[in-house]
Amino acid sequence: MTPHQVTAAERIALTIGPVLYHWPRQTLLEFYAGIAESPADTVVLGETVCARRIELKLNDWLGLARDLAAEGKEVVLATQTLIESAADLRLVQRIAEQHDFMVEAGDASALQHLAGAGPFVLGPHINIYSRPALVEHAALGASRWVAPVELSLDALALINPPGDPVRGATGQPIATELFAFGRAPLAFSARCFTARHHRLSKDECEFRCLQDADGLLLSSTEHQPFLVINGTQTQSAATQCLIGEGAALRAAGVSRLRLSPAATGFDAVIRHFDSVINHAASAADALHAIEALVPSGGLSNGFAHRRPGLEWSDA
Repeated sequence: MTPHQVTAAERIALTIGPVLYHWPRQTLLEFYAGIAESPADTVVLGETVCARRIELKLNDWLGLARDLAAEGKEVVLATQTLIESAADLRLVQRIAEQHDFMVEAGDASALQHLAGAGPFVLGPHINIYSRPALVEHAALGASRWVAPVELSLDALALINPPGDPVRGATGQPIATELFAFGRAPLAFSARCFTARHHRLSKDECEFRCLQDADGLLLSSTEHQPFLVINGTQTQSAATQCLIGEGAALRAAGVSRLRLSPAATGFDAVIRHFDSVINHAASAADALHAIEALVPSGGLSNGFAHRRPGLEWSDA
């Protein structure tokens, strides 16, 4: 069968999600220098997992944002997902009150600062599981939503169908973005699982998560990879990969894919997604290459097909 050549109208934008792990400052700067040269369209910046991780502070993120914007990237600033203190709330407010870059709301606490102030992005941890919920948030000024990671493609098509999209406050259709690559972020807790693993308190954690560039893998009693702990965050052990779902993604109304950073081989992952999704390269060949790059746990796409998230489906 001849590959379908993607037209400009069918192009799916690639978004680099926030780095979910605790990487050293120099590692972060080198990572984003590489992203500036990549085919990615959008870069989401900021610490979204733990307020104690301060390798880069807000002014550093803003400087990095300006550098990436100068290279032609759209930059979005993300707010923290689990707000635990007054200091966390003040940082949310500072991010919301800057006017140079669009903001991604990590949780509902950001909405009171963003509503009516201009377009913003609904992050993947805001609970939007129905069309009425998306309509409600669109009225506040949202212009884009990142669907919860466990939603299937047919569910996305019901919530924001391409033929009848939800429209925002300005009348423009709300764009749908889907988590397409990375260990799926599943849950957050006030407790730091990494600190507990090392028998440390959360406030005296010694930043042990710096030792785990892709999180700390947990296995079941049957010795099967099961979950990953990443400070206060729990992730899937398997790496979600939707590189072979181009036709189904477009049919569901998805116009943007989120690629979540990994410690090794991520530049190649971006290139593979761009080649397959937007230039009709072989998905099978790219999938084989990506499988060799991902950390322990293998690949999965179960959520997209209404199956357990750790499974792989060829359907």
